[in-house]
Amino acid sequence: MTPMSAPTPIEILLVEDNEPDVILTQEAFQDARIANHLHVTRDGVEAMAFLRREPPFQDAPTPDVVLLDINMPRKSGLEVLEEVKHDPLLRHIPVVILTTSQADEDILRSYQNHASSYIVKPVGFENFYQAIRAFETYWLSFVRLPPR
Repeated sequence: MTPMSAPTPIEILLVEDNEPDVILTQEAFQDARIANHLHVTRDGVEAMAFLRREPPFQDAPTPDVVLLDINMPRKSGLEVLEEVKHDPLLRHIPVVILTTSQADEDILRSYQNHASSYIVKPVGFENFYQAIRAFETYWLSFVRLPPR
């Protein structure tokens, strides 16, 4: 078994309208051993503007991975996922659904639209924190992301 090389920071777009979840996610990434770049948008319309580098996000980086909530105002996460995966310039970006929904319909629709993973948000501070840390370990230590 060969040792893994040290992970390099990645660009993460968190699409989340629940402020406590945003803060908790930010804290979990701040405690990480790698200083990843976490960007936050608060709904699906903002997320698409960020991904397409539309105002006010003209200088936004292309994320290496998107953490996407489903239940959001203006445009749902499922609508965002569908748009991303139908856009030739964005479809290569892995999208991980991070939501409270355990509905079979949401899970099926997410995977039908090529979500990379579907994570149900754990209840409680420590469980949620640990889930974010596990996400980070997985995406930084084991996954090979598309080149920038």
